[in-house]
Amino acid sequence: MELVAAAALGKFIGAGLAAIGSGAAAIGVGAVAGNFLAGALRNPSAAGSQTATLFIGLAFAEALGIFSFLVALLLMFAV
Repeated sequence: MELVAAAALGKFIGAGLAAIGSGAAAIGVGAVAGNFLAGALRNPSAAGSQTATLFIGLAFAEALGIFSFLVALLLMFAV
């Protein structure tokens, strides 16, 4: 019985550690958007051509957060 409880505890600890990636993704999105705004305020004429790069960076940062959330769910319910 203790072995089953230890396995469940390890599963939830692993899921919690994997969920840290969601918070890291939020920090990444903030960094990407903040750097874009800093650059756009310095050179407003170049901001229009950098909008696609902004959205690509935001998508990659959010994708990492979604992947970490998926790993946390898999650890909790599938393993």
